[in-house]
Amino acid sequence: MIPVIQKILYATDLSENSAHAFRYAVVLAEDHNAEIVILHVMEGISPASLNALDIYLSKDKLLKIVETDIEEAVSRIKERLTSFYEREFKREDQALGKDVSIEVYGGYPAEEILKKADEFGCDVIVMGTHGKGVLSHTFLGSVTEKVLHRAKIPVFVVPLPKGNTVLTFHD
Repeated sequence: MIPVIQKILYATDLSENSAHAFRYAVVLAEDHNAEIVILHVMEGISPASLNALDIYLSKDKLLKIVETDIEEAVSRIKERLTSFYEREFKREDQALGKDVSIEVYGGYPAEEILKKADEFGCDVIVMGTHGKGVLSHTFLGSVTEKVLHRAKIPVFVVPLPKGNTVLTFHD
């Protein structure tokens, strides 16, 4: 039986390689007439860091600063992702047949990717990896490897192509 793919979670860290992986998510979505959920996870400030800053600021002021910064960061990231998405489709003179949603959350990336894939009912996760030559396994070991080992759905890992790519979230 051929698996049905209706919703794809495309996880991005906003790096050059994750932009390259986006095209794979789009092709997969087009082939299966599936939705794409674009997800970026911002790693939060550790409790130890918050405690260290507590020496200089009251808890209330510190939490207000952190909340404001997070809101601004989420807004900027959503704008960048929306701009990238629109630019990619304009360049290719195409449009994805199904919906694309953009989600930004705080937390530990691997945990949030897995949690949101389950929460959104995704059938597949697509993400890039930072191939660093001989050390590639070591670097794959961070978020990508945690997702690969714990995922209950297929994970497509897209390595950075050789040479320069023209894709970036930062244009």
